[in-house]
Amino acid sequence: MAWIMLIVAGLFEVAWSTLMKYSHGFTRLWPSIGFVVTLVLSMGLLTAATKHLPLGTAYGVWVGVGAVGAAVLGIVLFKEPVTAARIFFICLLIASIIGLKATSH
Repeated sequence: MAWIMLIVAGLFEVAWSTLMKYSHGFTRLWPSIGFVVTLVLSMGLLTAATKHLPLGTAYGVWVGVGAVGAAVLGIVLFKEPVTAARIFFICLLIASIIGLKATSH
C-alpha cells in the first residue's frame, strides 16, 4: 500500500508542477487553487508513505516520478524540445526509479 501511495503522490507532484505553469505566476485563480490542493495531497501521501518506506527511497522515487511526468508533460503540453539527450536522461530517471524499488526492503 505504501508503494501505491508513493506513486500517487508522485502523480500529484506532476499535477501541481503542471498547474504551477498554468497559473502564470499564481495570477490565475483556478490553476492556483488546483496547485495548492494537489501540492497538499502530494505531500500528505509522501508523508504517509515514509511511515513504511525508507526516507531516501521514498523521496527519490517521488522526485523521479515527478521529474519524469513533468518532463513528458512539458514535451506534450508545452512543446518543449525533444532531443535524444532528453529522452536518454528521462529513461535514466525511469531506470533509477525501478532500481530504487527493486533494492528496497
